[in-house]
Amino acid sequence: MSPLIEMFYDKRTCALTYVIADEAGGRAAIVDPVLDYEPTSGRTSTEHADEVLAYVRGKGLTVDWLLETHAHADHLSAAGYLKAELGAQTGIGSQIGAVQAIWKDVFGLEPEFPTDGSQFDHLFADGETFRIGDLEGRVLHTPGHTPACVTYVVGDAACVGDTVFMPDFGSARTDFPGGDPATLYRSIRRILALPGDTSLLACHDYLPGGRALEWESTVAEQRAGNPHVRDGIDEAAFIALRQERDSQLAVPSLLLPSVQVNIRAGELPPPAANGTSYLKIPLNAI
Repeated sequence: MSPLIEMFYDKRTCALTYVIADEAGGRAAIVDPVLDYEPTSGRTSTEHADEVLAYVRGKGLTVDWLLETHAHADHLSAAGYLKAELGAQTGIGSQIGAVQAIWKDVFGLEPEFPTDGSQFDHLFADGETFRIGDLEGRVLHTPGHTPACVTYVVGDAACVGDTVFMPDFGSARTDFPGGDPATLYRSIRRILALPGDTSLLACHDYLPGGRALEWESTVAEQRAGNPHVRDGIDEAAFIALRQERDSQLAVPSLLLPSVQVNIRAGELPPPAANGTSYLKIPLNAI
């Protein structure tokens, strides 16, 4: 059974959000929602998330899941806002606690901040299944970019997060804390073992060469044309390529605010005594 898929693109972060729905049954999931954030003022807004809200309400869909492929380092999650609006459950991979522990130390978060993933409503184990109406979803643990990355396979489509991008762009960086190129290679090969006509839905598109926006490829297209992981590129070659590329990449501009919000399931840090929430900037730490 093929799901109804609608894509929403955030130009500021090049991020892609998906609504995946059993249209006949009126049930849906939202994958990787984006909260707008202006770094110069420290203000958040919900313009992008409200577009998604308008779509699901206009289609009369009941949203059961707010799914994160990982704790993003380049945009803030709108899962907290959408949960308040829709009452849906938040979900992420079961290894999120390892990510939380890393960043709790980096940011010196409050001692009571739990690193067991309990900020999320559900932690998905590798191979676990879930329902979106009559659609069955399956979770693949696909670490390497982060320890907690997962891929959501629903029908003939798979939301792959940052694990692999469009075939002309390649693969995810592995130089964040907990990342590993060998692990990423094995995760990608696992994704590429899915049927050749499986639609792979990317989490970002950076419009390389100024081309038009693209967000969907197939397993067969990735295996034939992805310059990082096409058939014939072995693990050793991938590791060398990934390490060389990662050494030249700048730190994402929204890394510090994004991670602090995203490991909290899209909630802002608890307010201080004056009622204002604050984000921390660790000096000389990363």
